[in-house]
Amino acid sequence: MSIASVAVAAAISVAGSATAGEQIFDELRFGVSTSVQSGHTREDGVFPEITALFDPFGYDTAVGWQQQLLHPRVHLGTSIGTSGEATQFFTGFTWTVDFNEKLFAEAGFGGVIHTGDLEGDDDGPELGCRVLFHEYLGAGYRFNAHWNVMAQIAHSSHANLCDGPNDGMTRAGLQVGYKF
Repeated sequence: MSIASVAVAAAISVAGSATAGEQIFDELRFGVSTSVQSGHTREDGVFPEITALFDPFGYDTAVGWQQQLLHPRVHLGTSIGTSGEATQFFTGFTWTVDFNEKLFAEAGFGGVIHTGDLEGDDDGPELGCRVLFHEYLGAGYRFNAHWNVMAQIAHSSHANLCDGPNDGMTRAGLQVGYKF
């Protein structure tokens, strides 16, 4: 059984075990991304992604974009490396702003731990250190109160705060979300 299959089964099991008053997840997202870098820093393959969003600061009760920005959600996820490329485990804060009932934009900032090359490999990015910053931007569409789709671009690098190369990883893709 692959890591992705185990993660999906665990997420669904945990989400389903919560009672109505004890909701664990605010939203779960599943998707796929690919590297948008070129040259020797490009990563091969596709990257299955799983992200869980939590709402400890009251995003769901925020009214208007100003309140939404003051009530970020917390995200925790993984982007699974294929073709021998880096797997990322990331966490941070997510700010979502609704334009209307259907359209929304999102930004996230946090950190990532990865399994990629630190330096000295001509295949894929040289990342310099194991812990990096992780940020993303996305635009999405809600089909209804539960289902949405989002296009996203994400970047991870160390911002020259540690020794070694800083090629970073930049990936873009689509995610389907289910909001509880």
